[in-house]
Amino acid sequence: MLKKAMTTMLAGAALVMLVTVPVSAKEKKESMKSVELQLALRDLWVDHIFWVRSVVIATKYGDTEAAKVAEENVVKDAKDISGAVASFYGKDAGDKLFGLLAGHYGAIKDYLTAAVAGSKEGKDAAADKLKKNADEIATFLHSANPKNWPKDTLLSLLIAHGAQHMAQIDAVVAKDYGAEAMIWGNMKKHIYTIADALAGGIEKQFPKKF
Repeated sequence: MLKKAMTTMLAGAALVMLVTVPVSAKEKKESMKSVELQLALRDLWVDHIFWVRSVVIATKYGDTEAAKVAEENVVKDAKDISGAVASFYGKDAGDKLFGLLAGHYGAIKDYLTAAVAGSKEGKDAAADKLKKNADEIATFLHSANPKNWPKDTLLSLLIAHGAQHMAQIDAVVAKDYGAEAMIWGNMKKHIYTIADALAGGIEKQFPKKF
C-alpha cells in the first residue's frame, strides 16, 4: 500500500505541475491583501497536515493524551479554514466545507486505525472513502467558483493530498522514518499548491477586495 500510495502521490504531483499555473509577481503585481490571503491560507493548511501528522505519531506510540490534543487542533484548524471560506462565500458555505473537512479527517482516521491494526480491508475501505470525499470537496469548491476552480484541477490536488496522508501513515506504522521524512517534505510543498490555488481563485473572483 505504501508503494501504491507513493506512486499515486507522485503522479498527482506531476499532474498538478501540468494543470496549475500559480499567480506570480511576474504576471501580476500582487497587492498586500492578496499576499496576506495567500500566507494565511498557507498557514491554515500547513497546520492541517502538522496536526494530522501529530495524531498519527501519537496514535502509533499509544500516547492518548497527545493524540487527543492533536485531534482537537485538527478540528480547530478545520473550523478556521471553513471560517476563511465563509468570509467570502457566507456562513452556509463555511458550514458545508467544515462538514466536508470533517469527512476528510474521518477517512484519514479510519485509515490510521486500520493500518495500526494491520487490516488491509479496512485500509482499502478508508482509501475509497477518502477519494469519494475528495470528489465531494472538489465539487463543492467548483460550484462556488466555477471559473477559477476547475473541478478536475481541484480533484487532482485533493487526491494527491489524500495519497500523501496514507503514505505517511504507512511509513509511520512501518517505522520507516526516512520515507516519512521525504513524504513530509513533499506534503508541505503540495499543501502550498493547494492553498495558493484557493487564494488565487478567491482573488480572481473578488478582485475589488484586493
